[in-house]
Amino acid sequence: MTSIHRQRTVATFSRGIAGLANLCEFLDAQRVLFCPSHGMARQIDAVVGWGAQRNTQQAVEYAKAHGLEYLRLEDGFLRSVGLGVHGAAPLSIVIDRRGMYYDATSESDLEYWLRTALGESARLFSNDTLQRARRLMNDIVSAKLSKYNDSSCRGRLNFDSRFARRVLVVDQTYGDVSIRLGGVAKDGFPQMLEAAIAENPDAEIIVRTHPDVVAGKKRGCLGQIPRRERLTLSPSLLNPIDVLQSVDRVYVATSQLGFEALMVGKPVSCFGTPFYAGWGLTDDRASVPRRGQSRSLEQVFAAAYLHYPRYIDPDTGKRCEPERVIEHLSLQRRMFSLNASQTFCFGFTLWKRNHVRSYLRSPNTEVHFPRNPRAAERLGIGPSSRVVIWGLRETEPVRRLAERYGLTVSRMEDGFLRSVGLGSDLVAPSSLVIDSRGIYYDPTAPSDLEHILETTVFSDEDLRRAVALRTAMAQQRVSKYNLGEDLPLALDPAKGQKVVLVPGQVEDDASITRGCRAVCTNLALLQAVRAACPDDFVVFKPHPDVVSGNRYGAVPAERALALCNMVVEDVSIARCLDAAVAVHTMTSLVGFEALLRGLEVATYGQPFYSGWGLTRDRHPVERRTRTLSLDELVAGTLIHYPRYFNVVTGEFTTPEHVIRTLAEQRSAHKGPKKYKTSRIARQLRKLVHIYKGLRYAP
Repeated sequence: MTSIHRQRTVATFSRGIAGLANLCEFLDAQRVLFCPSHGMARQIDAVVGWGAQRNTQQAVEYAKAHGLEYLRLEDGFLRSVGLGVHGAAPLSIVIDRRGMYYDATSESDLEYWLRTALGESARLFSNDTLQRARRLMNDIVSAKLSKYNDSSCRGRLNFDSRFARRVLVVDQTYGDVSIRLGGVAKDGFPQMLEAAIAENPDAEIIVRTHPDVVAGKKRGCLGQIPRRERLTLSPSLLNPIDVLQSVDRVYVATSQLGFEALMVGKPVSCFGTPFYAGWGLTDDRASVPRRGQSRSLEQVFAAAYLHYPRYIDPDTGKRCEPERVIEHLSLQRRMFSLNASQTFCFGFTLWKRNHVRSYLRSPNTEVHFPRNPRAAERLGIGPSSRVVIWGLRETEPVRRLAERYGLTVSRMEDGFLRSVGLGSDLVAPSSLVIDSRGIYYDPTAPSDLEHILETTVFSDEDLRRAVALRTAMAQQRVSKYNLGEDLPLALDPAKGQKVVLVPGQVEDDASITRGCRAVCTNLALLQAVRAACPDDFVVFKPHPDVVSGNRYGAVPAERALALCNMVVEDVSIARCLDAAVAVHTMTSLVGFEALLRGLEVATYGQPFYSGWGLTRDRHPVERRTRTLSLDELVAGTLIHYPRYFNVVTGEFTTPEHVIRTLAEQRSAHKGPKKYKTSRIARQLRKLVHIYKGLRYAP
C-alpha cells in the first residue's frame, strides 16, 4: 500500500473533490479545505486537483504562488461497483506528483517508475511482487472485474457463425481527456475502425460502446455507426471480461480495456498511448519516445495496480490493500450472478419488500412482488424467471405457476446474524438466506444448508475463517438479535451444580411444528429438561418475541419457576451463554450459538445443527450421515449459506463485517436494552419500510 508523508491539511478548489467519500483517508489528511483564501496558505500542506483537467488551473496557481506541493488525483483501475456518473464512490484513486497516467505529453509517476525502476519503485521487480501481480491478475480475470462492475450477468454476445474469428474495437466517450492527451490522431477512432476491418478480412468486427454512453450521460467518439458487413455492436452492459475472452484481437485508442485484454491474453493494437503502451506488450500505432524499455505484463500490473493507487475498504472506509477491494468486487459479481434472473416474490409483507429487493438485486434485472400468479404472468414471468417465497408461505396457486413454467420455488428467511432488534419489531436484517431445496429449519425435507453440510469439502481458508468467526462472536457476545442488558448474569447455584440454559421459543414457529415430535411447547421442554437434569441449576430464558408480546409461547412465571431455578428476560443471550455449561433446546438457534462457545448441547427436536456428531439428539435426522467438526459446521452455516448486506453502502458484505457492525450498534444503543417496543414506534417503523418498499420499486 503506497503512501506519501502524512498531510495535516490539504486544499482543493473543486467541489467534486471536496465531496469525495473517504477523501481524508485517501490523502492521509486530517482535514480538507475548500477554496481557501490566500491568508490560509500557511495552514496548508498540499493542494489537490483532479487529473489533467483544464479546470485545475486555479489550484495549480494557488500551489505555485505559495510554494505548496500540488497533487493530481484520478480514479484507480478498480474503481467501484457502479458508475461514477451515477454517484458511486471510488474504492481506489491514484495520486500523482509529476503528471497523470493518461497524459502522454509529460511523464507521470507511473511512467517514471516503469522507465527507471529506481529507489522505491525497484520493488516492482522483486520476485514476491511479480508473483503477487500474477495472482491478482488471475483473481481479477476469474472474477470478471473491471474498472466498473455493474455489468449484466445475463446477456451474451450473439456472434455471426459465418466467421471463425472475432475482433473487438473499443469506443470511448467523446472529449475524454485521455484521448486529447493520449496521442490519438484527430480522426483516430474512424481510422482504428477501418484498420480493424482491413487487417482482419476473415473476422467479425465488434464495436463496444462505453457504459457512460449507454447510460445517456455522454456520447461516443465513433458516433452513429452505419450498418456494414461483418460489423456488430456489442452492448456495453455485457461484462467486459466476458467480451474480451470471446474475441481474438482487440483495438483500442487509450481505453483501460486494452490492459484488461492483455490480462486475458489477447493481442492489443493501440491507436493512442495509454499507460500500458510502449513497453513491448502492444502493437503501437502511436509512440512515446521516452518509453523504450521492455516490461513484462506483471511489472506493468504491479506498477499500475499495486504501487500507484490507494485503496479503501468498502465496508470500513479505511485504507486497505488491493486484495480487499478485489475480494469485495468479486463478492458483488458473485451475488449478481446468483440474482441474474427476473424474480417474482410471493408472501412478502409490504414492510419487508425494500430490504428484500436489496438482497435480490443484480444489474439490469427486476424484482417483482405480484399480488397473485395472474399478475406475475402479466409482468412476464417465464422459464428463465425465478420464484421466491417467504419461509413456507407457498400457496397452491404459486406452486402450480412454478410447475407451469418449470421453475424451482426458493424460500427466503432471516439469517443467523440478523440485527440489533427483533424482526417482529420490523428491524431490517443484516443477513438473509435463500434456499432452493427447502429451508434450514424444516427437517422434513432436505435444504441447501443440509446439502452444504453433507457434501462440501471445506477449504483451509473456510476453516480459518470459521475459527475467526466463532471467536469473534464469543468475544463480542454477538447473537441473532443482540438485545438484552449486556451485564453478567447473577446466579447462585449450589456447589457442584451445573448451570443448564433452556431457551424458550415461539411455539407456533415452523421449526417446532416441522421439527419437533414429543416436546413441542416451552412448558413441555422445561418438564423434559427437569426430568433429564434433576440436580442441575436450570435457567429459562423466554424467546424475545414472546417477551415483547409479538408472538405466542408464554409460560406463566409460577409454572416456569416450579420447573427451573431462574427465569431471565432482559439479560442478553450472550451473557446467559457465558454463565452456562450446557444448553437444552427444542430447535432454537441458541443451541448453535452454544456450540460456537464450546458448550454441551442437547436437542429435543431436529434443528439444522443436530445430527452431525456435535450434539446429543433425541430424534436424529437419518439423512445426515456425516460427522462434522465444529469449524466445518460454522463454515457451512455462516459462510456458505447466508448472504449479508451492508445497509450503509448498499452492497453485499461479509459475516466478519456484520459481526463487527452488530457489536458496534449494540454498544451504541442508549438506555436499557429491553425487548418490548412501543406500538407507536413499531407502527412508525412499519410505515418507513412500506414507504421505501413503494418508493424504490421498479
